[in-house]
Amino acid sequence: MPEATVRSSADAHAAVPLAADYFQSYSVVGLLAVVGVLFVAVAFGAGRLLRPVVPTPEKLLTYECGVDPVGEGWAHTQIRYYVYAFLYVIFAVDSIFLFPWATVFAAPGFGGATLVEMFIFLGFLAVGLLYAWKKGVLEWT
Repeated sequence: MPEATVRSSADAHAAVPLAADYFQSYSVVGLLAVVGVLFVAVAFGAGRLLRPVVPTPEKLLTYECGVDPVGEGWAHTQIRYYVYAFLYVIFAVDSIFLFPWATVFAAPGFGGATLVEMFIFLGFLAVGLLYAWKKGVLEWT
């Protein structure tokens, strides 16, 4: 009986360093994010202080690809290209979630729960695709 007590307390002490390592890895990521933001802020600040500011009428004109602006700024664009691009981005980003799922699914003890979660996730994707199909978004006219 005392052996079981020793084992359980040893297991409890072994879990504490794991939690500390877990949060330490997040602190490294947070520190790296802060350093990145500071680097960008310093770069923009230095650029603002060091650049010459000489506004001229030519510099204030709208400029695109070396062509002077002529006519109205309104152009007719086909929206269907954007809808297809948007649908592609949605399903491409959602498919990225399959890789961490496959990693967790391979871990012992997580098989059934992760399988159910993935079918729920794929169900949401199927409902979204069905909605887009019913709305006629996927028809090329």
